[in-house]
Amino acid sequence: MGISPTTHAESVDFVMLYIVAISVVLLLGITATMIYFVFKYNRKKGHEPVDIHGNMLLEIIWILIPTLLVLSMFYFGYTSFRELREIPENPLTVKVTARMWKFDFEYPNGKKTDTLYVPLNTGIDLEMRSMDVNHAFYIPAFRIKEDIIFGNPTHLYFTPKETGEYDVACAEYCGLDHSAMYTAVKVIPENEFTQWYGGEWRTVKKEN
Repeated sequence: MGISPTTHAESVDFVMLYIVAISVVLLLGITATMIYFVFKYNRKKGHEPVDIHGNMLLEIIWILIPTLLVLSMFYFGYTSFRELREIPENPLTVKVTARMWKFDFEYPNGKKTDTLYVPLNTGIDLEMRSMDVNHAFYIPAFRIKEDIIFGNPTHLYFTPKETGEYDVACAEYCGLDHSAMYTAVKVIPENEFTQWYGGEWRTVKKEN
């Protein structure tokens, strides 16, 4: 099994599996309990019903356990979301322009492409803006998506961990040819990226 293309993809997959596992356990447990009660408490002739009085311990348990489960889901979901809002150290900033119906990319040296090229193991800062309507920048393999709002620049951060070519799509309906608004992000080794870029691309870390 190969490594995930980004650490964020690992986090999202873990949260998804965690929630699904809890849901399956609850589904099986509740279903089994219902079937058991159907047979145990089915109506019988001559059987007098008995009032059931409150059980403080039981009530505490069935309030506490669901609360802890929900809080744990929120915690893992929040930590995964927070990764998308943490600016990588000394990122490579690429300007992304969305318009009907394509994405354009501009690098710090002025180079422009219609495909996003990024170096491996490097923090990427996508500075995104729309020229017309609302769009959304979506990389399914990376488990990341960010809306591109007309008149309001947005950012998307990620650090690629595996070389390869990954689909990029617009995930916000933006008009007639929305379904054709596709491009790709190509993750390549640093030396290849430097050659493609045409020179030094790393930013100098500013000292406080």
